[in-house]
Amino acid sequence: MDKVRAGYQAGWVSILINSLLFALKYWAGLVTGSIALMADAWHTLSDSISSIVIVIATRLSSRKPDKEHPFGHGRWEQIAALIIAFILAIVAYDFFKDSIIHLRHKEATVFGTLAIIVTVTSVGVKEALAQYAFYIARKTQNLSVKADGWHHRSDALSSIVVLIGILFAKKFWWIDGLLGIIIAIMLFYATYKIAREAIAKLLGEEPDKLLVDKIIETANRLPYGNLQLHHFHIHNYTNHQELTFHIKLDNNLSIIEAHSIATIIENIIHQEFSITATAHIEPLDCAHTSD
Repeated sequence: MDKVRAGYQAGWVSILINSLLFALKYWAGLVTGSIALMADAWHTLSDSISSIVIVIATRLSSRKPDKEHPFGHGRWEQIAALIIAFILAIVAYDFFKDSIIHLRHKEATVFGTLAIIVTVTSVGVKEALAQYAFYIARKTQNLSVKADGWHHRSDALSSIVVLIGILFAKKFWWIDGLLGIIIAIMLFYATYKIAREAIAKLLGEEPDKLLVDKIIETANRLPYGNLQLHHFHIHNYTNHQELTFHIKLDNNLSIIEAHSIATIIENIIHQEFSITATAHIEPLDCAHTSD
């Protein structure tokens, strides 16, 4: 699956459907006077905004490496995910504040059949969008599309909370304000998860142990004995990954022989794992405090 095309497709589908849902929810919120429905509507609109960010980020991240950016522009996806998290945080704060005001004024909301129909429709559509975004993210490893999927999922969950509240609204005057607070908390949690993953990618992560073990196993199948690969570092640029590691070789090997072995291993890593590798050659008796 083409990553750029899939990112565009996911973004535009999200923009179109979320804009329609926003109009429907906002209208229902105006008719019923529900702060929870209005908050849910703005949550949906923020999905459209985040999808616009994704379309832009997908375009930027697809640009080829240049002189100023020799490793490409793939990390625009992490930057886009952080922008989405920032949007979510603003929306969550606004919901929380309005809900507190609603409770202080002891304002009751009268829901009807319209609110139920709109909310049930929202749950189904938003969960379908979430599953679609997660599918695209799994196929393309696009972090910003995955973040957008969580945004859809949080919207579906918030609509479920609103639906439960509607069913109990006649018994409890404070249910609408409480729902607004619950939705805000859910949004804050989604913000935390999206931001944490994006920041981890930007700062750099420890190589996956399973990946390291597979690389060592692959290298040691070569007819050069125990090569003692160690000191692995991986740099994730989204569109590609750069791996550096140390390799201990026989002290008696010539520079040409040692370089040939290292190059063979680098090429195998690229062929089997789609990772650009750089090996640092060391003599067998070499030791580092970081080893």
